[in-house]
Amino acid sequence: MLNELPEPLIGQIVEVLKGRETGQYAIIIGVLNERFVLLADGDKRKYDQPKKKNLQHIRFTGGFAMEVFTSIQESGRVTNSKLRFCLNRFESQQNPDIVSEKGSEHHGER
Repeated sequence: MLNELPEPLIGQIVEVLKGRETGQYAIIIGVLNERFVLLADGDKRKYDQPKKKNLQHIRFTGGFAMEVFTSIQESGRVTNSKLRFCLNRFESQQNPDIVSEKGSEHHGER
């Protein structure tokens, strides 16, 4: 194989490099063939309407959402809230200085 890409696995967290969603993270929820995967983020890209994406247009982050993998293995699907939860957790680990709006600490203020 000329371009040696990592083998995509359900549950891997990837960054979109090309298209409208450039710079956003998504989770692989399906592998179509050696070139294409299905991506969802649970927000703009729901589980029921995943984005078909060429492997050359995504970057593997090294992140893995075990909950997503397990859910798809057990029931054949995953909830959008679980996708969002896994991506939010991954992004907060990548940028520990950024606190998400939900669940942010108020430090005694309301």
